[in-house]
Amino acid sequence: MGHITLTIAGRSHQVGCRDGEEPKLRALGAMLERHAPAVQHAAGGSSERTLLYIALILADQLAEREAGPAPDGTSEMLERIADRLEAVASALERTDPSA
Repeated sequence: MGHITLTIAGRSHQVGCRDGEEPKLRALGAMLERHAPAVQHAAGGSSERTLLYIALILADQLAEREAGPAPDGTSEMLERIADRLEAVASALERTDPSA
């Protein structure tokens, strides 16, 4: 089992992870750290409140993505997939099961 140290908002945190997951966790930690300077002042220097505000910012971004419109090209791709599935279903219906 791997261990890494993430520094977020000026505090170091030991994190355990599976071997090989270290790069992903470092990237996630960097994502959190990018928001830290903007919220540290609003949090009044409290590291717990800073982490809470960072979590709220990320949760808000996630909620906006989930509620927002599908990325460009998604509906066309889904139409093509549906057309292919209908073609496969039609071909299966035409296939003689006794053959």
